[in-house]
Amino acid sequence: MSTQIPMGMEHHPDIVELREHYERITSTPRAQGVEALAVLAGLFLAASPWIVGFSTFSTLTVTCLIVGLAYCLLMAGYGSAYERTHARAWAATVLGLWTIISPWAVSGSVAHGKNIVTCVILGAVMFLLGLAAISMATITANGASMRRGRAGRAKG
Repeated sequence: MSTQIPMGMEHHPDIVELREHYERITSTPRAQGVEALAVLAGLFLAASPWIVGFSTFSTLTVTCLIVGLAYCLLMAGYGSAYERTHARAWAATVLGLWTIISPWAVSGSVAHGKNIVTCVILGAVMFLLGLAAISMATITANGASMRRGRAGRAKG
């Protein structure tokens, strides 16, 4: 009767523990809320030229549509597979910054009140949601290492 020990990094105890840790993160209301708000923000940005009424600026309309859908796709899978997708939050944060500057970068002097306000507010929301997604990894990772450190000191 031979028992084989699984080979490969995917079976390493630290990797298994990290996966379980990420699974706990995604089941929190905070993570689910960030994902839901991010998807809604992306969908609203994609539809905003028609909702807010600035669809006559064709370059900005296309930019909002593409960036909104890209943001939505980046953040949509975030909660279901955190360990594989939390790096997407960095890209989503950059898309939020791009959304803020896009009325001037894409439309130039043609941009006016409604589209500037929409892009700046949505861009800020998208940026902050991206930062919130990024912070979940660092906060919980630091918390886990602090708990380990305290437990190690208590034993020693």
